[in-house]
Amino acid sequence: MEVQVLTGEAVHPHLDDLARLRTRVFADYPYLYDGDPDYEREYLRAYARSPDAVFVLARHAGAVVGAATGLPLADDSEAFHRPFREEGFDIDRVFYFGESILLPDFRGRGLGHRFFDEREAHARRLGRFDWTAFCSVQRDPDDPRRPAGHRDNDPFWSGRGYVPRPGMVCRLAWREHGEDAESEKPLVVWMRPLGQA
Repeated sequence: MEVQVLTGEAVHPHLDDLARLRTRVFADYPYLYDGDPDYEREYLRAYARSPDAVFVLARHAGAVVGAATGLPLADDSEAFHRPFREEGFDIDRVFYFGESILLPDFRGRGLGHRFFDEREAHARRLGRFDWTAFCSVQRDPDDPRRPAGHRDNDPFWSGRGYVPRPGMVCRLAWREHGEDAESEKPLVVWMRPLGQA
């Protein structure tokens, strides 16, 4: 297993790999995403434009099997800014984590922690952020589509010092499997002070 950290323009050659991985992993619960190449291109454009974006790629036998991304919140879209502004946060002081995704066969090997470690270290090196944050899609605990034995990531995130902020909700639209059109979904913000390692 090889882990590679890329920043700025070095992320460009890997956007297609990330788009494919996002589509594959997010097809599963809880996102249930029916992949849309146009959406992927638009979403990833923010990372391609940001000189301070970071990609952490996990490779096995040369293939990308996992990835984590981050960028200054100010470089992301207004949909992500809104819940922070409404709660009085300075978006210039927040480093936002996009996805942290890994194919099922490679989970449980410590890569989730490595993804967070590398992105937090990158945000510290930039030297202008007080917070790291990400969003998590909200599903009804009794959702019939929840697979048997599904484990939420909440304990992992909490163990790393992240706290959910139920009053801070980002609303994004995507098409789920079985839907004819996109519908809006709520995603709750999780945050932690960046502080020291």
